[in-house]
This record gives sequence, C-alpha cells and structure tokens, in this order.
Amino acid sequence: MMKVLVTDGHWRKTLAVVRSLGRKNIHVTVGERTFLNTSFFSKYCQSRLIYPSPRLHPDRFIEFLLRELSQNRYDCLIPMEEETLLLIAKYHSEISKLTSLLIPELSKIEFVRNKANLLQFAERHGIPVPKTLYPSPNLLTLKNDDLFNIPIPSVIKPRVSFGSFGLVYVNRKEDLPSSYQAVHQRYPLPLVQEYIPDGGGTFGFCALFDHHSNLKAAFVHKKLRMYPVRGGPSTLRESVEHPQIMELGLSLLRLLDWKGVAMVEFKVDPRDQTPKLMEVNPRFWGSLQLAIFSGVDFPYLMLKIAKGEEVEPVLSYQVGMRCRWLLLGDILHFLTNPNRFHLNPSFFHFFEPNTCYDILSKEDPLPILGSIATFITFLYDPEMKRFLERR
Repeated sequence: MMKVLVTDGHWRKTLAVVRSLGRKNIHVTVGERTFLNTSFFSKYCQSRLIYPSPRLHPDRFIEFLLRELSQNRYDCLIPMEEETLLLIAKYHSEISKLTSLLIPELSKIEFVRNKANLLQFAERHGIPVPKTLYPSPNLLTLKNDDLFNIPIPSVIKPRVSFGSFGLVYVNRKEDLPSSYQAVHQRYPLPLVQEYIPDGGGTFGFCALFDHHSNLKAAFVHKKLRMYPVRGGPSTLRESVEHPQIMELGLSLLRLLDWKGVAMVEFKVDPRDQTPKLMEVNPRFWGSLQLAIFSGVDFPYLMLKIAKGEEVEPVLSYQVGMRCRWLLLGDILHFLTNPNRFHLNPSFFHFFEPNTCYDILSKEDPLPILGSIATFITFLYDPEMKRFLERR
C-alpha cells in the first residue's frame, strides 16, 4: 500500500487531499501541531502526527520531519500551507532523499508571494494587471499628488500577505496618506492599487506541472460568494470554462518555469472585460474540493507524477459544478452581507444535485467536529491569535 504524508491538518484543502487519496486505498498520514484539527477526524486519515509548530519552531519542525521520514517509509510528502511549503522547499535536497516531492523551487515561491515582484513581472510580459503604485522608502510621506495617479476607490495591499489580511479599501483620495501609513506600520511598503469594480467576476486558474514544467492538469473556477464579502476566500464557487483566463494563467506559469501546483487569481474588469491578475498561490488552494468534484483529481495526479509515473494531461472537466464552504465561510458571508436574502443562488439551497461541500459529507461526517475544534483553536489558541494579529 502506498503511504503519503500530508501537512497542515487544520485546513479544508487538506481534508480534500486526505479524502481524495484515502478513497483510493492510499495510507494517509496527517500532521499538525495540535490534535484539534479538521483532517484528523476524517475516516481516511489513518495515522496522525503532532509536530512542532513550523511558525514558532521551524528548526524543531524540520528535525521532526526528517526523523519521521527516515524512520518510516512514505511515497510522497505533500505540504499544504505556505509556512510548511517554504521550510520544505528550503530543505528540499535533504527531504527529497527520503521521499518524493513535487514542489516549486524556493526562489520561485518567494518570488510570486511578493505581489510587487509578481505584478511587475506579469506586466513586463503583457499580462494585464490593475494600475498599481509601488512605493519606495523615499516616497513614504505620500504627500505629492503625482504619486496618486491611482483611481479612487483604491486598495492598499501588503506585498506579502495571507488571504484578505491587511487589505484596506480607500474611498476618498484625502484618506490615502493616513491609510497608507497605518498599513505601512504593520506591512512595510504596501502597494496602492486601483480597485477593480465588481461585475466581471473573480476566477481562479489552477494547474499542475511535472518536474520538467510540462502541464499535466488545468482547471478554472469562478467565485460566487466570498468572505469577507468584498474580497476574500470563496465560500461558494463554480467550475467554468474561460479560455482567456486559462491562456493568461498558463502563460504566466510557463514564463515562471513552474513545477507542482499553483492557483492564479484574476478579476475581470467589467469596464473593458479584461482579466486582471490579482495573485498567485504557490500551493494547493482553499477551493481544491471543487476541482476534484469536477473531475480533476489534483492530489492523486500529483502523487503519480511525484512517483515518476507517466500521466496524460487532464484538461477537461465538468462545468457548472459547485462547491460550498458552509462551515463557517458561507454562514459568515450570509451574516455580513446586507443583501443576504437576495443572494443568487440562495443561501438556503442546501441540496442542489450539482453541489458538494468542503467539509460536510454523509460518508465522512466527523470532520464537522474537527472544523468546530479548529474554529475554537483559532479563537483561543495563543499562537493563532499572534498569527492573526500579525496579519
């Protein structure tokens, strides 16, 4: 039986990997720094590891991981969060002697995480981006109107951030300097970017490349609802065909000579119908379950490629499939959206035949308890509180 080690059991995307591989009779071991996490409760999680926090104790985490990999045979290691991905990429040469890996180089991960690097690179290669100001240290006073040739409303964004943390929306030009300084105190030299109006849709292009940067899987989804409402992780999303976004996302990742998985996010500008690049996630994305449900089983394909198997590219899938993060994302969207009773589709459509759920599952129900435990952990755990405060 094949054995896989998956990190970061808290997250719904990790649960998607666990279920995908477990249903194929692959022995899945999940690691996390606490037992109170979503994936440990899955019936497909056959072994559980409690490891030192990658965030607080990176050296101890790597020592633990190397010891575990040397003492137990694993066919593949799949890192799920950026903290673990960065550490594993840093120690790639040591880890790859003990198990199979399919991840980008450390330099590529660090490059795309920095939105200034990414957007300037994309713009140089003809990929549309929002109008963006890249302040330098000698421009921090931001009193010269020439610096603010950015339409209002605008968005102040950290160069490196997680989800929607650190975003500040500015609706009046006179508020821009003070808002910028406030963000700069926590996130040095953030970007100032035009706000792309709603109406065109936000899309994710998801892809998997082999060790030689050959495309092996591709998928596009559209965000239907998000939390926070104005912009954040999707709480309801749908599989779609969008050739232009697939072409732009594929072009960008090929220019980067990418390996492993990535998700490239675009927002279509309704003023000219042009997709504008938002960010690149150099890891598995939160809405992974939708791709699997639609017929693109990224985790299993990654495992086969990491093991050196030949895989035919998977470039077609079912469109019109939906996946919902009900607990707690879509509930929070509903509670914070002023138009909550006029959502399309309705919040109260729970049993649509084309809709699956990130966590809820009749045949694997206990992760519901794990997700509640995760939520409580995030509320009261000192490490998570410090993490969220830094964000």
